[in-house]
Amino acid sequence: MEEERAPARKAANGEDSIYWDKSKNRYVGAVSLGFTAAGKRNRAKVSGATKTEVRRKLRDLKKELEQGSKTLAHYTVGQAVDDWLAQGLRGKAEGSVDTYRSLARTHITPRLGKAKLRSLEADEVDAWLEGRAELLATTSLQLLLSVLRRSISHAQRRGRAVRNVADFVVAPEGRPGRPSKSLSLGQAESVLRAQAGSWIHAYVVLALLVGTRPEETRPLTWQHVRLDVRGDEKPHVQVWRSVRRHGDMKTHKSRRSLAMPKYVAVVMKAHRDQQQAALKAAGRPWNAEGLVFPNASGDLRTALDVRRNFRGLLKEAGLPHPESWTTRELRTSFVSLLSDHGLRIEDIARLVGHSGSNTTERVYRKQLRPVIEAGAEAMDEIFSDGGAADDPT
Repeated sequence: MEEERAPARKAANGEDSIYWDKSKNRYVGAVSLGFTAAGKRNRAKVSGATKTEVRRKLRDLKKELEQGSKTLAHYTVGQAVDDWLAQGLRGKAEGSVDTYRSLARTHITPRLGKAKLRSLEADEVDAWLEGRAELLATTSLQLLLSVLRRSISHAQRRGRAVRNVADFVVAPEGRPGRPSKSLSLGQAESVLRAQAGSWIHAYVVLALLVGTRPEETRPLTWQHVRLDVRGDEKPHVQVWRSVRRHGDMKTHKSRRSLAMPKYVAVVMKAHRDQQQAALKAAGRPWNAEGLVFPNASGDLRTALDVRRNFRGLLKEAGLPHPESWTTRELRTSFVSLLSDHGLRIEDIARLVGHSGSNTTERVYRKQLRPVIEAGAEAMDEIFSDGGAADDPT
């Protein structure tokens, strides 16, 4: 039998109140949370079809408040994620923030965004991730779960959530990630001939024959490219900084100095001379602290710009489907070419700045032949008869 909707006495200040909301056709219960910093009364509300249901919801709400949470009935997963993106990522690298925003916008907000955070269950998160597993690789699913977990943790620290259901969830197995590729020797020779004399040609020569990471190559400055050496010292590149936050390297072994193969030294000298001549013609001084591969304004090139130019070079080199390659695969090619030539995997790991040989073996090496020597000499031997390295101009 429907409860009588007779008006109740007005609640005193600080008391709970239950009233009939004609516009919602439901009972509404409110509990006072005091005042906001602006002096406005802060009241949390719940609703239900009967007064009994509303009283139960008010009791549950008070239990949450006693545990230190101020979770409102309408506070959603989407709001929690938005709050974390706005407040919880200060000082993080711009690229990381863009990645988190993209994941939230594409995979969290459309499917979980409207769910009430206080009533979100682990089973719902499991079901959501299982649905995403049809589209995403395992690592992407793990990152997606991390975004949700950190968003709820941020809400907990601000008293907007009692528990973090994401802590009780494990990311499922996703789709296999796209396997990286490696240039064959014939493809590498074609690539080393393409667009000779251009900045992207010099970039590719350095990355392919020395093995630098994309995030190490883009911020490289001339003061770390040692071409004018004396005595027994060989031309080398000092890989000491990256585009990571504060210029940090990926691991403690990533900071290293790498000898250049002869062809690389020749190409880099020609690239430096060309850059110096262009700056002189423009009435601008050349500075050793300047970038080796700057954009037209002299600033750091974006990864997108480098990738676009790299694919244009691959197209000229005659590689099929150049759009399927990334600049990071110059590094996998470096490892594979050295391994196929007989360099020990432990030596290759030191060259590419890995803390151990496991990653080099498992991820980077595409041909599998063990054994000896060092990078620059090996690359000189590999390309000594191919003709690609004879004349960089």
